[in-house]
Amino acid sequence: MGAAAILAPLPLCAQTTRKVPTIGFLGLATPSAWSVWVAPFDKRLRELGWIDGRTVKIEYRWAEGRNERYTEIAAEFVKAKVDVIVTGGGAVMAAKKATATIPIVFALAIDPVGSGMVASLARPGGNSTGLSVQGAELAGKRLELMRELLPGARRLAIMANAGYRASMLELEQVRASARSLGLEPVPVEIRRADDIPAALDQVKGRADALYVCADGLVNAHRVRINTLALAARLPTVYGIQESVESGGLVSYGANIPDLFRRAAEYVDKVLRGAKPADLPVEQPIKFDLVLNATTAKALGVHLSPSMLARADVVY
Repeated sequence: MGAAAILAPLPLCAQTTRKVPTIGFLGLATPSAWSVWVAPFDKRLRELGWIDGRTVKIEYRWAEGRNERYTEIAAEFVKAKVDVIVTGGGAVMAAKKATATIPIVFALAIDPVGSGMVASLARPGGNSTGLSVQGAELAGKRLELMRELLPGARRLAIMANAGYRASMLELEQVRASARSLGLEPVPVEIRRADDIPAALDQVKGRADALYVCADGLVNAHRVRINTLALAARLPTVYGIQESVESGGLVSYGANIPDLFRRAAEYVDKVLRGAKPADLPVEQPIKFDLVLNATTAKALGVHLSPSMLARADVVY
């Protein structure tokens, strides 16, 4: 009887002290802009046994393309003592400045080593790891595709967020690739959404195409950028499919939904005890060439049968 009295409360005690882990999801843009990426992330988590509201709690926060929100949201997650932070781009460094102990999984990063997110791809060190989009490395390929679509192009405008180091690194890579192809680069820097109209007005009539370096700011305002670029008769080149879906001309780059699906696998490992420092940064395995036939027609750009046959998606 004495043993029974001692043992009886244990199951109830275990139930009351069991902690459901919390994932802090810091989205760079808006819920609508990232919905196509969040869905595969959530689906893969479910497949691995992490069901929001049951076996895990996911707190979503959205920066809406504003860099200052990265720091605010990261601080909020640290205060709430979440078990892992999921984010990408410039928000990774904001999260790293906010905490050196909470694991950080980045679903997409243009240059994780050059940006200071990790010590190396094989041995990240510190508290962050995740997936690289190889944004800058693919700049040359994108410009080759642009040259094929616009053989008469001579001047290339390059839009980049000056507040995001990786975006500026991509700008430099694009500038070098442009010169090697005989294109004159025309860089334009932005820092906030209000800078976009002036930036497009600045290159109107001064460039034959517009290359947009990827980051949360331009992703959140891609429809606006495409609308203004179309009005300025500027064909646009991107690294992200969703920017072409919303009116851009061409993109070539990593399949972002797949990266978010794989980011869920990193989260699974972290929640089961793995340390980010021991999880190598992985590269993309799926790349997509995406074209927008409607935009091409509006700009008078010919899409050859060869180009159409190579495209993974045509809108």
